[in-house]
Amino acid sequence: MYTALRLQRQLRAELRAGAAEIVVVTPEPYMTYQPFLPEAAAGSISPRHVVVPLRRVLNRCRIVIGEVRSVDHAKRTATLATLATAEEGTGAVDLSYDELVIAPGSVSRTLPVPGLVDHAIGFKTVEEAIGLRNHVIEQMDIASSTRDPGLRDAALTFVFVGGGYAGVEALAELEDMARYTARYYHNVKPEDLRWVLVEASDRILPEVGEEMGRYAIRELRGRNIDVRLETRLDSCEDRVAVLSDGTRLPTRTVVWTAGVKPAPVLARTDLPLNERGRLRCTAQLAVEGAAHAWAAGDAAAVPDITSEEPGKECAPNAQHAVRQARVLAENIVASLRGQPLKEYAHAYAGSVASLGLHQGVAHVYGRKLKGYPAWFMHRAYHLSRVPTFNRKARVLAEWTLSGLFKREIVSLGSLEHPRAEFELAAAPPPDLGDKPSS
Repeated sequence: MYTALRLQRQLRAELRAGAAEIVVVTPEPYMTYQPFLPEAAAGSISPRHVVVPLRRVLNRCRIVIGEVRSVDHAKRTATLATLATAEEGTGAVDLSYDELVIAPGSVSRTLPVPGLVDHAIGFKTVEEAIGLRNHVIEQMDIASSTRDPGLRDAALTFVFVGGGYAGVEALAELEDMARYTARYYHNVKPEDLRWVLVEASDRILPEVGEEMGRYAIRELRGRNIDVRLETRLDSCEDRVAVLSDGTRLPTRTVVWTAGVKPAPVLARTDLPLNERGRLRCTAQLAVEGAAHAWAAGDAAAVPDITSEEPGKECAPNAQHAVRQARVLAENIVASLRGQPLKEYAHAYAGSVASLGLHQGVAHVYGRKLKGYPAWFMHRAYHLSRVPTFNRKARVLAEWTLSGLFKREIVSLGSLEHPRAEFELAAAPPPDLGDKPSS
């Protein structure tokens, strides 16, 4: 989105004259601002305000809602399936191009853990974030109404696997939300809820540094959150999370945030990949050995020319991706006009992370912050980075209102199955057998 946005600005005259066309192929008609997913899950931000509608922002681009199945760059052709091709039954269609920008991002990296595919929930999309919020409140409803102690304990046990940003921020925000929600249940207390964070390494939030990582662990444990370091999830079959330290946790909630991997479409191209499945790129963000092909973000292995360590690549995070997009668009325009290309260079500035309402950690430009100042910096930074003034204003308004009014504790799980009620109403009445004669 950022690349297309800058391209439509720099190629305004060419687009107006019909000499250029920018086509954006994407499975969803919006861009998700992922750092706000934890707050969307906690109800601090409306889900509509963590996404940016592409048709409004990229008003000079042609938006195609579909999925690229493969790319034959030698023939300058991408094969894609759209909603229309699925309805028509015509199969995938070919789209020709002159310049290719491939930036599909990443997907959750799963491991062959028994039961994981059947029971776990991811945390990469706004749908998953809202589904998880509904699920957590639904588990509290189950615990409140059941007479089975085992079912109650399983419903109130929440296991998060992965101690990076996604796992820690999602757990912290949802624990905050659930603790607040418990006050409205007559038989569920905050201390009845069990939250477990499972991390395979010996630290969490490595991006904020070792000291801030230790502070984050103390803060979470101070809220009665069970942080298990150097521990793995071995199985979650039959709704029982089995950890590598031998612990067995009956649970109805396993959230998987243990890393990401490049989008599968990269393997279905004729472009060069590195050992991790990312596109080999130059510092100019061009794909190595493939003229007229460009990449950025999680999908691109871009050399970090600011590092003194030979062979080091830019980390696959938003901090680099957004900045790479700007350079990428400028380099495409420069190549079209026969001008020299720029090299992408950005020294790592630091990181901020939220640990729930009014709590956070930050390590920015060598300065370390914790507690309220870090939480405030986290919000201020991401408010400045979320695209469009419209979204900034809406998010700021929601934060202001949330400080004046009580949290929303509504679960709208029916949104995930909108036709269920209608199908139930349309179903024939059950056969009750012959009525007894009077």
